Amino acid sequence: MAKKTTGKKRKTVGRGFRRIALRVAAGIVVLILGLVALFSVLNPPTTPYMAAEARRLGGVDHEWIPMEQIAPVMARAAVAAEDARFCQHWGFDVIAIRAAIDAGGERGASTITQQVVKNVFLWQGRSWPRKALEAMLTPLVEAFWTKRRILEVYLNVAEFGEGVFGIDAAAYAAFRVRPSELGATQAARLAAVLPNPKGRSAAAPSATLERRAAGIRDGAATIDRDGRAACFQTAAPG
Repeated sequence: MAKKTTGKKRKTVGRGFRRIALRVAAGIVVLILGLVALFSVLNPPTTPYMAAEARRLGGVDHEWIPMEQIAPVMARAAVAAEDARFCQHWGFDVIAIRAAIDAGGERGASTITQQVVKNVFLWQGRSWPRKALEAMLTPLVEAFWTKRRILEVYLNVAEFGEGVFGIDAAAYAAFRVRPSELGATQAARLAAVLPNPKGRSAAAPSATLERRAAGIRDGAATIDRDGRAACFQTAAPG
C-alpha cells in the first residue's frame, strides 16, 4: 500500500512541475510577444548588451533620435553596409545565407532585422539557444514592425565604438555633428565601423576602412537609384 501511495505522490509532483514549467514558458512567450508589439511604437530604453557595457564602463553615451532627424544617406549607408537586400526579404536573406554556406561560413549572412532581435531582445554570442530564439523572433518583428521602424531601432541601438551606442552619440563622437547633418562620406565611415566598432574608427579611419567606406558610399547611392531603399525612405533623399 505504501509503495502505491508513493508512486501516486511522485506522479502528482511530476504533473505539478510540468504545469509550472508550461506556465513559465507560456508567460515568457506572452512577455516576448508583448515586448515585440510594444517596441513597435515605443523606444526600447536600453538593451541587454548596452546595460552590460554601462556596468563595465561605468556608463555609456546614448541618446535616442527619431528617424526623421537622421540623414537619409546614413540610413542608406547602413543598409548598403549590412543588408543590401533589406527591403526585399522578410527577415532572412536566403541569397546571402546560400552565399555564406558556399563560402564555408567565412562570411556573415545576418540581416539588420536579425541584428535588431539580437540586440534588443537577446544576448551576444553564437550559442545555438540564442540562434534558435533569434530565428523565432525575427519573423515576429518583421510582422509587427515596419521596415522603417526596424532600421530606426537598429541605428539607435547599434554599437559604434567603446561606450558609444546609437547614431546620435556616434555622429557627435566622430564628427561633432548631429545625425541630420551627416554627409555621404561621414555616413559611409560610420557604417564601415559597424562589424567591428571597438577595432575601427570613423574619426581616424585606416586605409582599409577608407576603402570599405568608399564601397559603402557607392552602394548607398546604388540602392537609392534602383529602389532598394524604398521601404524605409519616405523623405526626400539626403
